[in-house]
Amino acid sequence: MRHIGSAAVGALLLGGCAAVPAPMASPPPPPAKPTYTTVGLERVLGQTANALTQLFGTPDAEVTEGTGRKLQFGSGICVLDAYLYPKQGGGVPVVTHVDARQRDGRAIDRASCVAALTRRTGGR
Repeated sequence: MRHIGSAAVGALLLGGCAAVPAPMASPPPPPAKPTYTTVGLERVLGQTANALTQLFGTPDAEVTEGTGRKLQFGSGICVLDAYLYPKQGGGVPVVTHVDARQRDGRAIDRASCVAALTRRTGGR
C-alpha cells in the first residue's frame, strides 16, 4: 500500500507541474497614427478647382461623387489628391483635404508634394 500512496502523491505532483499554462504575451500596441499639419498647404487648402488648375495645370484625373470632387495631380516625384466640397450652405466647392504619396505608393510629406507640383512644367 505504501507504494500505491507514493505513486499517487508523485502523480499529483507531476500533474500539477504539467498543468501550469504559460502566460500569454499582450498584443503589441497599434501603430501611431500619423499627424497631419497644414503648414505648407496654404496654397491649396480652401482653393477652388480653377485655382488648382492655375497652380498645377490640368488635373491628371477627376472624380465627382455627390457634392464632392477629387482632383488628382501628378509629377515625376509624387501624386496629390485634392478633395473639394462646398462650404456649408452651398457655394463653390473648395479644397478641404489633400493626400499625397510618392509614385510607388510610399508616403511623402504633403507640402513637399505641393512644392514639387508647382515646379512641374506645362502642368506635368
